[in-house]
Amino acid sequence: MMDRIGSFDFVAEPFHVDSMERLTLGVLGNHLLNCAGMHAAERGFGMTVLHENRYTWVLSRLAIELSDLPRAYEKFTIRTWVENVYRLFTDRNFMLLDKDGRAIGYARSIWAMIDMDTRKPVDLFSLHGGKISDYVCNEECPIEKPGRIKLSNPEFVGTYQAKYSDIDLNGHVNSIKYIEHILDLFPLDLLCERAVRRFEIAYVAESFYGDMLTFLREKDEKNAYNVEIKRNETDVVVRSRIIFN
Repeated sequence: MMDRIGSFDFVAEPFHVDSMERLTLGVLGNHLLNCAGMHAAERGFGMTVLHENRYTWVLSRLAIELSDLPRAYEKFTIRTWVENVYRLFTDRNFMLLDKDGRAIGYARSIWAMIDMDTRKPVDLFSLHGGKISDYVCNEECPIEKPGRIKLSNPEFVGTYQAKYSDIDLNGHVNSIKYIEHILDLFPLDLLCERAVRRFEIAYVAESFYGDMLTFLREKDEKNAYNVEIKRNETDVVVRSRIIFN
């Protein structure tokens, strides 16, 4: 049987880091999603195969916790594995290793497979005779699972109209673009002085090209920031929680 844990090597390219020479969270998020896709493809559940049946993976929740980030030109590794498979969802975890093989971050994610025409979830056990369960792995992931994000009295902080560069192959705003837009709500001084320790995001609904996204933010009693994004001022599409060091 193939190894249940996928391992993928990268280099922090100079155009993938911020002004502090740290890999940006958006690029890290893209790498996590690419690793998930490659790991799934190697096991027969990749996008190419799914699209033949008009199915696709969608990310429901993502939590990233970091003690450090790769610097410009440094090599790093991402490991990924499936923790659980349910009828409509699957839990996938990640480990981030630095150039010396030291674990400097972990991530937890929840995915659903949907029908591209109906946009409704697909029974995961109906594909390949439920073979997806063969890849469940009990590797430790020592961070909290994504939780429920609540906002009680948020303030308006800006709007943004979804553009061409925001849209992915599924026709909606790319999951990682939300992360980038959320971090853009904070001043550069804060992002340079205080690295993100935990970033959590819940995808509630889809948004599309031309949609006007409204950003609401509040700081809670634990000095974490909660962010909500609404589509066309009505429907919530994303909720996020950011904790800085």
